[in-house]
Formats: sequence, structure tokens, C-alpha cells
Amino acid sequence: MKLKDRVAVITGSSSGLALASARRFISEGAFVYVTGRRHEQLQSAAKELGPRARAIQGDVSRMEDLDRLFALVQKEHGSLDILFASAGAGAWQTLGSITEDQVDTTLNVNIKGTVFTVQKALPLLKRGASVILTGSAIAHKGFAGLSVYGATKAALRSLIRHWIVELKDREIRFNVLSPGSIDTAALAPLSEDMRSYLKSIAPMGRLGEPDEIATAALFLASDDSRYITGSEIFVDGGYGQV
Repeated sequence: MKLKDRVAVITGSSSGLALASARRFISEGAFVYVTGRRHEQLQSAAKELGPRARAIQGDVSRMEDLDRLFALVQKEHGSLDILFASAGAGAWQTLGSITEDQVDTTLNVNIKGTVFTVQKALPLLKRGASVILTGSAIAHKGFAGLSVYGATKAALRSLIRHWIVELKDREIRFNVLSPGSIDTAALAPLSEDMRSYLKSIAPMGRLGEPDEIATAALFLASDDSRYITGSEIFVDGGYGQV
């Protein structure tokens, strides 16, 4: 029980990688607040996760939603051991077809939303707490149509460098967890040719599984990584490394 009696918040956790991480955290003894924008999907996730989960609908780019989330955490538990800022947004946008609305949405969720998720959680974070941000292997590799998304994910690596210095007296650990192509519902609209291509560009020759991200998230959330901060851990089948 690596997270016994610890309290965690995981944003964007109504599906996919973050939901898999919520399952894993709960199995290791944590109480987890799960958040997301889609009400029905979030409620379904909460029902699956059981009594050690609390679902709070909200959008990380809306300050009032973040305030409501952390006010509830404070009221019910008083403090926070783990923050996994996993909410993200992005769209295929090749240069020449990028729209202002798409840029605004991607920046508002991936950068603004992450910054204020961490900032508003800060008063609740215990000494030695673990903060995990979801990055992407795309931040380090060129991929047609994902320039804006990749740039927002690259920014997260820079943010944690500054935050670990600013908060070193509180011993709060900040790390980025960067997936490659993971077999979730987000890939469902892709053609078989595209899925085959994504497999081919990873040296391991396959898509990742959500639980492989959850296992890495558990490592960063637990005392197993107590001397790791400021790092970016890739779970990408080698895609971003070659």
C-alpha cells in the first residue's frame, strides 16, 4: 500500500491515462479526487472507482472551478499529498490552418490550467508532497499538425525547473510524466494506417497501455521516487529518445 491514507487530486481523470492512474492510486490506499469537464463520463468513472474516489466536475481553465475543487479538498481532508495535473487539450493544426480559437483552447488548458491548478493547490500541499504534470513525447519530436500542442507540453518542463527552486524549502517534488502514443479512446478516430504508423515510430513497435502510465505515475507519487525532482520521465516506447 504505497499510498496508504494519502490524498490525491487528479485532473482530467474521467477517462484514459488519468483514470487508469486514479485506479492504481486507489488500489495502493489513496483517496482520490477525480475531475473532468464531461459530467456523465465523470460520474461513470466515479462509480467504477468506488468509495475512495470523489468526483468534482470542472474545467481547469476556469478559476472558479479550481477554487471550488480545492475548497472541497480543504473542507474534507485539510491537506493534499499528491497533485497529478493531467488535464490537457489539443488538436491537429498544420501551419496555415491554425485558428485563434484552437490556440486559445490549447494554451488555456495546457499552460494556464496547469499553472493555476498547481498555484491554487499550493496552500494545501504538505511538506514533501508530489506534484506530477502530464507532458508528452511530442514536446521533443517534430510531428506534423501538433506544433501548438507540443509547444504547450514543452513549457511544462520549464515550469517545474523554476518551481522546484522556488519551493525547495517545502521539499515539494515536481516531475513531468511524458507519454507517447497510448491506446486510449483518444486514438479511436484514427485510421488503421495511422495506428500502424504510430506503432512503427516507437522502437518497441506498439502502442502503450494506460496502466503503463499509471505505474509510472504511482512511482512518482510514492516514496519510491523521494529523491527525484525536476525530472521528465518518458513512457513512450522509446519514441522520444531516438
